[in-house]
Amino acid sequence: MQARFHAPWAELPAALQSALEPILSANDFPAMLTAEQVKTVKEISGLDDDALAFALLPLAAACALTPISHFMVGAIARGKSGNLYFGANMEFSGAPLQQTIHAEQCAVTHAWLRGEAGLVSITVNYTPCGHCRQFMNELNSGTDLHIHLPGRPASTLGHYLPDAFGPKDLAITTLLMDPVDHGYSVAETDPLTQAALHGANHSHAPYSLSHSGVAVELTDGTIYTGRYAENAAFNPSLPPLQAALILTNLSGKDCGAIRRGVLVEGNNAMLSQWDATNATLAALGCSDVNRVTF
Repeated sequence: MQARFHAPWAELPAALQSALEPILSANDFPAMLTAEQVKTVKEISGLDDDALAFALLPLAAACALTPISHFMVGAIARGKSGNLYFGANMEFSGAPLQQTIHAEQCAVTHAWLRGEAGLVSITVNYTPCGHCRQFMNELNSGTDLHIHLPGRPASTLGHYLPDAFGPKDLAITTLLMDPVDHGYSVAETDPLTQAALHGANHSHAPYSLSHSGVAVELTDGTIYTGRYAENAAFNPSLPPLQAALILTNLSGKDCGAIRRGVLVEGNNAMLSQWDATNATLAALGCSDVNRVTF
């Protein structure tokens, strides 16, 4: 079991410990439960869907990286598939606060990167901030997304974000988590570049059309890929590097162990992710960063 899970796992009820131990005992536990695993855990623990999501929050929060705030937030996103995806807030020393990832953004992006087609609900241990409410409004589940908070009745995103402004106000029909393939190509055959290209081809940028992807390679050779997730309100947009860092961290890897990064984006794009990508990776100790364009 990954060390970060030891303390919260020890506080779980015995029946839930018994149910989760075979899953968490794998050092490569991907911070998610498949629908089949969820079914088994519910049968052993006696918990229903909502109670299980709340019970998993301390494990999700244990994935938080909080060198600045020391305030750990966990989130559990339930996909239409029945899978459960962990999320946690992530901060990076030496990088601007704007590069911070919120727990809800993390869980949503985690599900998206794992191929989830849509979300049913998200459970969080603290009230979503306005930034996250707007970020979630970009999803194809829209304001019907169910929000679960401790000590409160379940409600919808529409309840927490009344009179919402979103993609439909700008006549956007392809929403975040809808399947897309933009069909870009590059000449470079380097696996890291091709991984970043895959991210760009599945990115969500309907406002600027500045599709982009980032891939990072760790010192152990593992590659993680992220994609840009644009938002109708612009500021809550999640850069592609942050998506790659989400997958790195939730996979149990060290974001400080990145030895190489590649950004793939359009040569004549309206906006570029290069400066932010380069600066944030430098703050993480990685100086080998390349930009490849299509």
